[in-house]
Amino acid sequence: MDIKVANAESKVELNDATFGNEYNEALVHQVVTAYLAGARQGSVATKNRSDVAGGGAKPWRQKGTGRARAGTIRSPIWVGGGHAFARSPQNWTQKVNKKMYRGAMKSILSELVRQDRLVVVEDLKFDQPKTKAFLAKMKDVNVSNALIVADEVDQNLYLSARNVPHVEVSDVAGVNPLNLVSYEKVVVTVAAIEKLQEVFA
Repeated sequence: MDIKVANAESKVELNDATFGNEYNEALVHQVVTAYLAGARQGSVATKNRSDVAGGGAKPWRQKGTGRARAGTIRSPIWVGGGHAFARSPQNWTQKVNKKMYRGAMKSILSELVRQDRLVVVEDLKFDQPKTKAFLAKMKDVNVSNALIVADEVDQNLYLSARNVPHVEVSDVAGVNPLNLVSYEKVVVTVAAIEKLQEVFA
């Protein structure tokens, strides 16, 4: 399978093992959900009655005062007491097998090609960080909302695109299921295509 390079006469051959897979919606949903779950911090915490300092002594005797019995001033019904059902840190990560992850990535990449959402460009090199030059390049390929994938981290490219809304720059190692499905287009350099095919062949 071939794909045309934008604003060029050349074409790039796409490997069927990476870009010729059927779309598995259930698998993609599971992997994206697991990716989002893994991003959750899970560090929320509040103190229960045993975590709050103090309250070791019984505030008054059990009987004879006319007041309700009380065993500690750190009871949840007291001001300054602990929480009745305290929240504790939680690990939200979900296990995703390597084979499932690779399958989901290949499924997404294949669907991007079928929907004409994958745009291949020769390169995205800039002599200096210049947002104006980056916007001109995006206008040439008729793209505004996009994930830009380069073969390696390019500081000039990153700085040029940093202030542009609805644009994210990533290298091949940083590509994940979430950012692939989050943008209208995915702009990939020829060198990045070759790396993707090496990783997901």
